[in-house]
Amino acid sequence: MYDTVLLPTDGSEATENVVEHASDIAARRDARVHVLYVVDDRAFLTLSEDRVPEVSEELRNEGERATGEAAAALEADGVDVTTAVREGNPADEILAAADDNDADLVVMGTHGADPTRDMLGSVSQKVVTLSSVPVLTVNIDE
Repeated sequence: MYDTVLLPTDGSEATENVVEHASDIAARRDARVHVLYVVDDRAFLTLSEDRVPEVSEELRNEGERATGEAAAALEADGVDVTTAVREGNPADEILAAADDNDADLVVMGTHGADPTRDMLGSVSQKVVTLSSVPVLTVNIDE
């Protein structure tokens, strides 16, 4: 039923619980996990043009770190993993990555790194609403 699981991450420590859920599901079903980090390009709107490349590179490096850490945890559990860093609107890129990777399931946190937002963050809400595959949201509150 679940051969490919998409795991979006923002790199925060709180997403460890999400990685554990994805790992458990994938290990039980011999599924591959595709770990995704999205550089939110909406943050560039307020930057001067000369700063965009520097900030973009910093965020891409953060994405490489975040996907690498999640991949290492999954691989330690014997899960087959691929990683990617994309740039754009996070919800749109998560939905596109689910399609591009033929994901059968998306496993993601209930909200991003800012827990003061709604119980189900705007990115999670959009993915849950528009996804063509099931979405498991994992509470990341500590």
